[in-house]
Amino acid sequence: MGDRSQDAEPGVEVPASPSKIRRTRAANIVSPPGSKTPPSMPAKKTIYYPDNSRHRPAQEGSEPVDAHALAKALNDYEESGRRRERTPITSPVRKRPRLYGDRFIPNREGQDLQATYSLLHEDGCPSTPSRSKRRAPHSELHFQKTEEANRTFSRVLRSELFGDTVPQADLNTTSPDPLLGFPRGINDKTRSHTPPSNIVNLPPASITPSTPHKNLFNYGPSRSANPTPNKTPRTHGPNLNVRSELYSLSPIRYDSQRILETPRKQPRYVNKVPYKVLDAPDLQDDFYLNLVDWGSSNVLGVGLANSVYMWNSQSGHVTKLCDLKDDTVTSVSWIQRGTHLAIGTGKGLVQIWDAEHCRRLRTMIGHTNRVGALAWNDHILTSGSRDRLIYHRDVRSPDQYLRKLAGHKQEVCGLKWNTEDGQLASGGNDNKLMVWDKLNETPLYRFSDHTAAVKAIAWSPHQHHLLASGGGTADRTIKFWNTSTGSLIKEVDTGSQVCNLSWSKNSDEIISTHGYSQNQIVIWKYPRMEQVVSLTGHTFRVLYLAMSPDGQTVVTGAGDETLRFWKIFDKRGARDSRRENSKLAEWGTIR
Repeated sequence: MGDRSQDAEPGVEVPASPSKIRRTRAANIVSPPGSKTPPSMPAKKTIYYPDNSRHRPAQEGSEPVDAHALAKALNDYEESGRRRERTPITSPVRKRPRLYGDRFIPNREGQDLQATYSLLHEDGCPSTPSRSKRRAPHSELHFQKTEEANRTFSRVLRSELFGDTVPQADLNTTSPDPLLGFPRGINDKTRSHTPPSNIVNLPPASITPSTPHKNLFNYGPSRSANPTPNKTPRTHGPNLNVRSELYSLSPIRYDSQRILETPRKQPRYVNKVPYKVLDAPDLQDDFYLNLVDWGSSNVLGVGLANSVYMWNSQSGHVTKLCDLKDDTVTSVSWIQRGTHLAIGTGKGLVQIWDAEHCRRLRTMIGHTNRVGALAWNDHILTSGSRDRLIYHRDVRSPDQYLRKLAGHKQEVCGLKWNTEDGQLASGGNDNKLMVWDKLNETPLYRFSDHTAAVKAIAWSPHQHHLLASGGGTADRTIKFWNTSTGSLIKEVDTGSQVCNLSWSKNSDEIISTHGYSQNQIVIWKYPRMEQVVSLTGHTFRVLYLAMSPDGQTVVTGAGDETLRFWKIFDKRGARDSRRENSKLAEWGTIR
C-alpha cells in the first residue's frame, strides 16, 4: 500500500491511522516518578476509530480532525482513569536519622567526656538498675570482695577508654575529706594540710552539660576534611623512653597496670553473731536512761533496777557494787581513769563510788527529778536531769555544784564531753542539741534541726570539732556538725529511731543502735556513710551501747533483758599502742 500523504490535497490534514495513534499514545505514556517498572499499554479503555474515510462521503460543513489534538485528548483521558486506579507503591515515610553500627570508629570530637561521664549513673547508664542493691546469697566477705573487684574493673576500663580525660575517683586512698577539708583517717589538726597537686582540671563553670543519652559515644561518619588516617607519624629519632607503650608487652596501658598492681586493702569480716550473751534481769526499757558504761579498767558497769553490778571482762567475774534503798538507778558513768563510778538516781541524787573497794565516797544533791545523763571531764562531773537543768560539779570541792545551766525546756537525756577541745554537747526531749564552751552558762550553739528527742551524741576521736547526733522516732536521722563554725556537715536518714552513737577508736567508722522498728546495730563508714554491716538479734529497742577500752568490742543492751557482746573493730596499729604505753605519750602531740 502506498503512502496516503501523497494523495492528500495540499492544505488539508489527513487523519492519522489507528496504528499511528496507538504508537503516539504509547510514546506519551510515562512511568510514575520513582518507579522502576517499564511503561505498559493499557488493556482496557482503548477507543478505536475505524478508517472508513475513503468509503464515507465528505459532509459539507464538517472540519477535518486534528490528529495531534485527538492523540492528546485520548492520552489525557487514559491518564485520568489511571490516576483513579493507581495505588501508591509505598506509604509516605518520615525521614529518620540514620543509625550506625559498631563498625564505625567513635567520633569524640566536640564531646565533653567529663561532663557526660559525671552525669551517668554510677552503675552505668541512667536506665541500668543498680546491681549493688541486690546481694548475692553469699557471705558478707564474699560480697565485699565482689564489690572491690567491680570497682577495680571499672577503673581499669575507664583508664583504657579515656586515659586522662576523665578523672579517676579513688576511694581507697586518703584523699581530702570533702566535708571538713581534712584528709580521711586519723587526723591531727596541728599538721599542715597541703592541697593535692594531682587535681584534674575540670571544665569551666560556664559550660552547661547537656542531658546524657544512654550511650556515652555518638557514632557517625567523620566530618573532617581528611577522614582517611595518615600513615604512622614520622619520628626524627628513636624513642628511648622505656616506659613508652611501644615497648610494653602488656595489652593494657601503664596507668592500668599501676591500678592493678596497687595493693588492695583486704575486706574486713564482721561476725554477725555475738560471741557472748549475758542475762540482765530488770534492765529497764526506757529511752531516756543510760544504764551501761565500760570503763578504762576493762570493767563493765550496769544498772539493774535499784542495783549496780560490775562485770570484769578479763576474769568474767560479776561483782555487786551497791543497792539503793527506796530509789532506782537511772544512769551510770565511769571516770576516765576507771577507778570511780558515778551513779544517778531516780530521786535526783548523784553518788560517787570507789569501784575497787565498793565504797560510797559522797552523795551530791541539786536536782529535783531523776538524773538520766552523766558525763566526766577529768575531775568535773556533769549531770543532766528531768528537771531540765545541767549541773557542773567538781568532785574535789565540798560544794554541791559549780555551775547551773538552764537551756533545755524538757528532760536532758544526752550528755557528752569533748575533753580535748573543752566542749560539752547536751541533748534533750525538746528536740534541741546544744554545745557549751567549757563551764560557760550560755550555750555556744543551739541546733534545732532534729524533730525528735536527741539522746545519741558522740564526739569524733579523729577530727577536732566533729560532733554526731541522732534523733528519735519522728526524726530517725544522724547529723554531723562542725562545732568550730556551727554548721551542719551531713545528715543521713537511717529509717528508724536512733538510740545511741559511738565512734570507733581505731578507724573512721561510727556505730549506731536503733529502736523502732528494726532494733538493729549498724556500722557506718565515715564520711561516705556507707553501711559496713547491720547486726540484728535484740527483740527490743537497743537502748544501751558501750565500747571496750581497746576499741574492738561493743556491748549492747535492750529491753529484752540481755547484754550482747560483738567483736566488730580491728586492733589499733602496733605503733599507736606502743606510743600509748610510753611514758612520753603525753608529749607525742604538739598542740
